[in-house]
Amino acid sequence: MTTHEPATIDAYLRRIGAERPVRADAAALRELHLLHLRTVPFENLSIHLGEPVVLDEKALLDKVVGARRGGFCYEVNTAFAVLLRGLGYEVELLQGRVFGPDGTPGIPYDHMALLVETAEGERWLADVGFGDHSHHPLAFDARDDQTDPGGVFRIVETGEGDLDVLRDGKPQYRLERRPRRLADFTAGAWYHQTSPDSHFPKSLICSRLTEDGRVTLSAPKLITRAGGEREERILDGEDEVRNAYRELFGIELDVLPAVRSGMTDSDPR
Repeated sequence: MTTHEPATIDAYLRRIGAERPVRADAAALRELHLLHLRTVPFENLSIHLGEPVVLDEKALLDKVVGARRGGFCYEVNTAFAVLLRGLGYEVELLQGRVFGPDGTPGIPYDHMALLVETAEGERWLADVGFGDHSHHPLAFDARDDQTDPGGVFRIVETGEGDLDVLRDGKPQYRLERRPRRLADFTAGAWYHQTSPDSHFPKSLICSRLTEDGRVTLSAPKLITRAGGEREERILDGEDEVRNAYRELFGIELDVLPAVRSGMTDSDPR
């Protein structure tokens, strides 16, 4: 699948159930962002299926659009950047460091987010690869509270000139403002596929936003949040797990992914 041809962009729009916007403006970006979160899952199944995560635009489009899969931040945000550029937006890749439980940021290139500029010159922080996060893009240059269905967000400048993204007062990740190339994220992606210090190799996650909550499969555990209520149940056997991937996420799997360490983690990040 080529990256910027109109047919590729049209296929991507069909994948997320979106109309081609008339103009690359903020309203269209908001709609595309929300639809992406509702249709393209945040998932790390490739790590547990023995599939290489290739940071290449064509390979990622083949995965997200052609194979109707999802991915983690490097994959889905890269793919989303291709879509947005194909629709007339200016997009830069930003590297971030995710704050850990101890309140300190992780490794460089821990996370990828997008700086998107509209046709009107407005700048937005778009991120469809952080799991449970903002439903809509955040105003990149605003420094006050931004209310979103996912919480109250704020972008705060650090003393070093970086930006901390806060959700409900808690720092989520620290962004550098300098634009990066896709190849710059190779080491971070490798780390999250292989390091015992990363939660991805020891967790199985497939999660997407729904109209009234979120559905997360950390097989065999299925967690559904709807209308403020949380339901958790253990799926019975491989057939039920395979059906859940198909019916809830549109993912067809011949072989089910398995966490080699036997550990599971239902964190949708």
